[in-house]
Amino acid sequence: MAKLSEKIGYGFGDMASSMFWKIFSAYLPFFYTNVFGLPLELGAVLFLVTKLWDAVSDPVMGMLADRTQTRWGKYRPWLLYMAVPFALCGVLLLTTPDLNANGKAVWAFATYILMMTVYTAINVPYGSLLGVMTDDADEKTVFSSYRMFFAYIGSFIVLGAWEPLLGWMNAAQGLHGEYPYDAHSWQLAMGVVAAVCLVLFLLTFSLTRERVKTAPKGDVGADLASLFRNGPWWILLATVLFFNLMNAARYTTIPYFFKDVVGTEAQLAFLGVTFLFTSGVFFLVGEVANLPGVAAATPLTRLLGKKSTFGWSLVLLVPLNAAFYFIPATAGGYWAMLALQVLVCILTGVVSPLAWSMYADISDYAEHRFGTSSTGLIFSSSSMAQKFGGAFGSAAVLWLLASVGYNTAENAVQTPEALSGLRLLMSLLPAAISLIALLFLALYPLTTAKMRQIGAELKERRETVIRNPEPIN
Repeated sequence: MAKLSEKIGYGFGDMASSMFWKIFSAYLPFFYTNVFGLPLELGAVLFLVTKLWDAVSDPVMGMLADRTQTRWGKYRPWLLYMAVPFALCGVLLLTTPDLNANGKAVWAFATYILMMTVYTAINVPYGSLLGVMTDDADEKTVFSSYRMFFAYIGSFIVLGAWEPLLGWMNAAQGLHGEYPYDAHSWQLAMGVVAAVCLVLFLLTFSLTRERVKTAPKGDVGADLASLFRNGPWWILLATVLFFNLMNAARYTTIPYFFKDVVGTEAQLAFLGVTFLFTSGVFFLVGEVANLPGVAAATPLTRLLGKKSTFGWSLVLLVPLNAAFYFIPATAGGYWAMLALQVLVCILTGVVSPLAWSMYADISDYAEHRFGTSSTGLIFSSSSMAQKFGGAFGSAAVLWLLASVGYNTAENAVQTPEALSGLRLLMSLLPAAISLIALLFLALYPLTTAKMRQIGAELKERRETVIRNPEPIN
């Protein structure tokens, strides 16, 4: 049984990744179009084109991590190697250079590709670490729950602090504009977040250990061949991709929705205190709601199994997302929006640790079925699904906004078509995507009973290898 300090240390890693990822999901499209100055259509192309590189870099990083041999293990050293580049690239990503339109476009593409490459280089080994810290399937779910618990704490902190942090940076420069504030304020705010994430990754490296010695590796071709023949991997990849696509579509839309549908002067009153109802408040409530979902993931999976818990969460997400379309932008409607946000985020909180734990199951399945242990390669697919889902979701939102005539100019008044489009993007689109994810999940074959059988046979096989190592020729 792993120590509490190791579970917390493992959680710190996704706390760092999540702080960056939530800024990317919630604010990067808005930053590019409303602060940096990219046209909506070019912003959509940016999010899609960079994923072509991710399709190469993610599996390459997984195979490279699988073949790393150091005194610290295979995966942990990458947290040490990449922590500083991760922080620096985050600052560069939210830097607006003094260049013409073409120069800024080149800068945006170059820094985004660089950031995602470094994100891959630290996040794929971090995710793969789950597969070698323990060989117990239930404990993997516990580790995954700690991971997601701290991920949502990181998200809560960064989403709650981001807009106030931008305002403080703006004021520190002697500027007094309104949100979205000066471009340099975005760079400075990201510098603060990057410094925190650097420390968190170093703590993860120091507090975790690799215990499971996986089977000897074949060549790259054998790893890829076994991956492409791995039916459960394909099914989970599609399920998680659409789940991430649903989240990305909502997160990308929220800043635009609050700016133009809810408005910048909307207020809520609670216990005699009146406060602005902003996208930051909406995000913050969601991150708080994620936490009980994460806490419920382990007992629910012990009761229902991973697949059933995932499936029922998706079933409920369909009507809850769709209901958002019918809520008016009124004082009463704002409370209804918050209520739906709480329910949706509790369910996404339940699902998030399950996805990572199920990838660990697929790694065990691959070793059992094909005799190759390609943990890093399999976990790279989870990173790829996260990034592809985020990219397609962001790109789809920007293209749909362009198609309905959304105007990115400061203080622009949106047309009825643009406002209706924002409502659809917040409701019916995520509902439809959740339904597609559910249809893929129905095909997933690795039940709790199946994984217990695989786990027992793998444990016996690994112990046999340790007792009877192959002779050295």
